Amino acid sequence: MGALASFVYLIGRVLISGVFVYDTFVLLQSPGHGGDWVTRIGLPADTWMLVALCQVVGGLMIVFGFWTRFAATCFAAYCVATAVLFWLLPETKDFIQAGKDLGLAGGFLFLAAGGPGEWALDRPRVREY
Repeated sequence: MGALASFVYLIGRVLISGVFVYDTFVLLQSPGHGGDWVTRIGLPADTWMLVALCQVVGGLMIVFGFWTRFAATCFAAYCVATAVLFWLLPETKDFIQAGKDLGLAGGFLFLAAGGPGEWALDRPRVREY
């Protein structure tokens, strides 16, 4: 893999996971909003803290390329779940947000299938003799 492709993989990882890292910091600014968000589907209000932790840790794992395929698979499942459980509820019916989440899930599946690229902590290594 060339330097340009490695750079593009890195930028792609930053952009796709940066959404979730940023979202965590937004949630931390207004914790009540996070609690309201998860109670819509019947979860305890404090569940948002677990979601925020998973978003920031998983997002940073993808940025740095550490267990990238695992984290990308988890995020793909998370994005499908949020599309179905939050954006397609009868009271919200936000098809644009659901479509964005499903598109992100597709991007994460590409990342899970293709791997993180060369500029990553878990990049494929070739032993040289």
